[in-house]
Amino acid sequence: MKKITLILSMVIIAGAVFAQQSFYDFKVKDIDGKEFDLSSLKGKKVLVVNTASKCGLTPQYEQLQELYEKYGDERFTIIGFPANNFANQEPGTNEEIEEFCQKNYGVTFTMMDKISVKGDDMHPLYQWLTQKSKNGVLDSEVGWNFQKYLIDEKGNLVKMVEPKVKPNDEQILGWITK
Repeated sequence: MKKITLILSMVIIAGAVFAQQSFYDFKVKDIDGKEFDLSSLKGKKVLVVNTASKCGLTPQYEQLQELYEKYGDERFTIIGFPANNFANQEPGTNEEIEEFCQKNYGVTFTMMDKISVKGDDMHPLYQWLTQKSKNGVLDSEVGWNFQKYLIDEKGNLVKMVEPKVKPNDEQILGWITK
């Protein structure tokens, strides 16, 4: 009887250790402070990007918006997470960020609450995106603003795309259209 109890305990523990979270397990806040359940994106490919308004890569907002206008529908979307983790390049409030994005780039894809994408205060979603032990695919470190993570229709991390790779790069376009 002790052996059976021990074996069952080990099976339960192993199941808990190897159970991977999904992108859909997270709830975040949008830029207006409303809860946004990522499970509402089930069935869509999602490009997750950390953004900043005062960065040399900020013009990528324009390409992200073009990508969203061309492919954004029931099968693909973009969500942006403003973050001030790199050289104080996103110092604004959510309201200032939203105004900047709309005024300068006509952003209509979903923008989220300003978060931290690295360090001791890293948002749980970014912990999942950057840790293989949580996402089951890869370890990565957010190296700069406009790093992109590609999530498939089932909520699985597919890959990370470096910040300097433009949103209209063939590796991203190919992923969206296949």
